[in-house]
Amino acid sequence: MRLSPEDLLFGGGATHTIRVPPHVLDPGATGAEAVAPFPVTDEPATVVIRPLVLADVIRIDRAARDDETLSSVLMVAQALVEPAVTIDQVQRMHAGLVEFLLGEVNRVSGLRLGAEAIEEQIQAPLARACFVLAREFGWTPDDCAGLTLGQVLLYLEMLGRGETISEAQR
Repeated sequence: MRLSPEDLLFGGGATHTIRVPPHVLDPGATGAEAVAPFPVTDEPATVVIRPLVLADVIRIDRAARDDETLSSVLMVAQALVEPAVTIDQVQRMHAGLVEFLLGEVNRVSGLRLGAEAIEEQIQAPLARACFVLAREFGWTPDDCAGLTLGQVLLYLEMLGRGETISEAQR
């Protein structure tokens, strides 16, 4: 199926209703007092968020250059549709609530891999190749990330032949 530009833009305008568990709203409360500050109803506590689009991420990155905490605050403030909140209001929320909301913003924005997606990436041939190279040559993930595809293939071929890096440098 060939996607149209409208298909590609669709997700950026979507909204998502997120249930916020009582233990996230008031992590220090237990039992009946866990819902005390909130009216007791059968309806779960919810917020509405929207995914961050590339323009949002670029603007947030520029505004929070070296401050990861500010970046998180800006992301939550930008994504919350209902209730709409200010940056100051997000900064006054308890850290666990902000962390929960940020996780949901990342999820709906496609900025975080779920467990299933991570497993797929681990099984991907290039990722497996880098893991083998790191194990065999004692390299760090950063060392492997700096390799070109050609280098990865060369080093894998060397391993297949039983050669070492020192033999290749002769």
